[in-house]
Amino acid sequence: MAKRRLRLGMVGGGQGAFIGGVHRLAARMDDRYELVAGCFASTAEKSKASGIELGVDPGRTYGSFEEMATSEAGREDGIDVVSIVTPNHVHFAACFAFLEAGIPVICDKPMTTTFADAVALQALVANTGKAFVLTHNYTGYPMIRQARAMVEAGLLGKIRVVQAEYAQDWLATKIETEGLKQAEWRTDPARSGPAGSTGDIGTHAANLASFVTGLDIDELAAELSTFVEGRRLDDDCRVLLRFAEGARGMLWASQVACGNENGLKLRVYGEKGGLEWSQEDPNYLWHAPLGEPKRLITRGGAGAGPEAGRVSRIPPGHPEGYLEGFANIYSDTAELLWAKLESRDPDPATNLLPTVTDGVKGVKFIEAVVESSEHGGRWTTARI
Repeated sequence: MAKRRLRLGMVGGGQGAFIGGVHRLAARMDDRYELVAGCFASTAEKSKASGIELGVDPGRTYGSFEEMATSEAGREDGIDVVSIVTPNHVHFAACFAFLEAGIPVICDKPMTTTFADAVALQALVANTGKAFVLTHNYTGYPMIRQARAMVEAGLLGKIRVVQAEYAQDWLATKIETEGLKQAEWRTDPARSGPAGSTGDIGTHAANLASFVTGLDIDELAAELSTFVEGRRLDDDCRVLLRFAEGARGMLWASQVACGNENGLKLRVYGEKGGLEWSQEDPNYLWHAPLGEPKRLITRGGAGAGPEAGRVSRIPPGHPEGYLEGFANIYSDTAELLWAKLESRDPDPATNLLPTVTDGVKGVKFIEAVVESSEHGGRWTTARI
């Protein structure tokens, strides 16, 4: 089959939305997709206006995602995949509609706002056999792939301690009352779900800890805080973690930590050594073998393996990070979709894509954190 750009649809991501633009840039970075259809907003009028700005055929700019799923499924040139980039409360219904229509899905995290919905979506993915990818974009960073490969190779030995944190300060004041769309929905329980900072950024930290170590979180003990007066969801969380195979850890996520912009950090310590990585300096990974000097591994430089090289695009020393991480998710998804279209096995690297199961784990993590905090920080199961 002659290669062509995959036909991409989008739900959400219209005028005033930050993440929609990120997804569109990521999808086009490796020239694997073309945006051809969308329901870009919650009203037909706003969706149409966004579609015009994006150059989408007005006949394929829809007033509802239900109409879009039905119409696109019936077209000979219908979309190959849809990206769901709405606020959290829309994820479940939108994903369900497209999967039932036979259309693969790329969805932002957290996957749903309730664990019951996450499990139902997992069952539907299994029943339809359609591809489902969750955009935990940090798993696409080269040095995160490098760290995972080093853990898998046994260079750290048995994992003992995992420290994850994600600190920001953009919600240090009550900006959700000042008309900022991104703050409004993230602090609204009806649209964000039962957690604030935990669901928005804590899930990234938890996912990254498990992705690199290969260990699931078994139990946790959490305390949620809402420091900004009048805010309805947490803006800071602290969580003790018990991982499979005996590893222990801590997770801190805050959106009121003054002086922090996007401070996602991961530290992993095993019997033979440790690893340290910071998202704000993403091209570097520190490796500390026990009893030896620390070693700096650079993206594309000495010490970096093929796992990092596969998802690197530019020479060492040039900044590469957020958009490229998203693009790696989209590129691997394109390979997965083309493998299905061509009835062949995909590149084994697509096994690293975040799946619906990762989505279920993420929602379970959120609910376990909320439950633990509501009961005075008691240990609560996070297993699925």
